[in-house]
Amino acid sequence: MTQSPIQAVVFDWAGTMIDFGCRAPVKALREVFAEAGIELTESEARADMGKAKRDHVRALLAMPRIAAAWRARHGAASTEADVDHLHDAVEPRMRVAARDHAMLIPGAAALVADLRGRGVKIGSTTGYTRPMMADILPLAASQGYAPDIVVCAGETAQGRPSPLMMWKALVALGAWPARACVKVDDAVVGIGEGLEAGAWTIGLSASGNGVGLEQEALTRLPVAERAARIEMSSKALREAGAHYVVESVADLGPVLADIEARIERGETPR
Repeated sequence: MTQSPIQAVVFDWAGTMIDFGCRAPVKALREVFAEAGIELTESEARADMGKAKRDHVRALLAMPRIAAAWRARHGAASTEADVDHLHDAVEPRMRVAARDHAMLIPGAAALVADLRGRGVKIGSTTGYTRPMMADILPLAASQGYAPDIVVCAGETAQGRPSPLMMWKALVALGAWPARACVKVDDAVVGIGEGLEAGAWTIGLSASGNGVGLEQEALTRLPVAERAARIEMSSKALREAGAHYVVESVADLGPVLADIEARIERGETPR
């Protein structure tokens, strides 16, 4: 088997390798905010998906409609103490929701096995905290996916779209230069993370946050509606700067081959 010029591929988790539709975070966030008297729409819950969950909660509270609703319900603007309280409430809900949505996305295990067979190191970063990942990791491993390194929210000074989590993963893997590495993510902030790190970036348009439907529900949509929703997601990822956009991890083979050819020609991500 031919050795790949790609040094490492760093994958996101929800919506990329597990949880088609990225359903778990939406469920947990909406439940916790509802308990605080604030009804989130699904689109609000998804707007900052991919950020560390504490940053995600903070961003939600800063949205004008939600900020106004919070003042009306609680008599004052939200504070960092409220961020802490909501985040602490989200964490156990996220653990349960994530465990219930830990099925690997079709093609994930086979792709990783092929990459490993050609000498590519496998990393991962996530907006989930370590406790949120506690049940996911053994469930993913039982399905054939166990990355060499998992970097969780809160384990670097800043989360995505900063490059710190990606860099931490690459340091742990001993993978360099970043221009010979790839970031795969379904969220805009994850594409930003890869670009800031200096890596090639691949966005996933159908399996993740941009469409937000489980695979069966997406398949049931009328063809035109399905295509329109995937294209809207693709557009956001392209506008974020993704070098490539495909529908799911199952479609990565050809673009990774193209990246390999470009690396061998001396091209760099830009």
